[in-house]
Amino acid sequence: MSNLLNGKRILVITSNTGIERDELLKPLEALSAQGAAMTHASVDGGTTQTFQQDTEKDRTVESTAKLADLNAADFDALVIPGGTVNADTLRQDADAQRLVKAFADAGKTVAAICHGPWVLIDAGVIEGKTLTSYPSLRTDLLNAKAAGWQDVEVFKCGANNWTLITSRTPKDLPAFNQAITQALQSA
Repeated sequence: MSNLLNGKRILVITSNTGIERDELLKPLEALSAQGAAMTHASVDGGTTQTFQQDTEKDRTVESTAKLADLNAADFDALVIPGGTVNADTLRQDADAQRLVKAFADAGKTVAAICHGPWVLIDAGVIEGKTLTSYPSLRTDLLNAKAAGWQDVEVFKCGANNWTLITSRTPKDLPAFNQAITQALQSA
């Protein structure tokens, strides 16, 4: 285990179902292996259902907290996994929106992958940001006043006084996790 992220506290937020398995588990594993203290919180707390490719149920994972019980001030970074059901549920959740906005307002790192940037739209934090996502979100993001959209494995944008890291799909997870690690090392 490396200690690149010792002392860093990272919050991963999900709904209780529809989470793309690797987009939840790979960041939890990779960032924990770098020494970060990881918290996985879900809308209702307790059991979460992961999927593979949005359609095939995979394993269940226990979240350690409920979104309503958390404050951004207690964490250094926020990670939002994808999965269409996961992201669509989170974008409608007042506590998820509150947390995303609080991380952005505090100038902290926010990382979202695949359909995760949908949550950023409803939290009202992407205006003036350039990002990437699953390709079908491009028009949604631009309509929500994102400054631009890039078709790259990971995009880091530091505009508006906070760092936003985005990636497209599970195949981009190594670059996504590395970008989060680098952002927190320099924070």
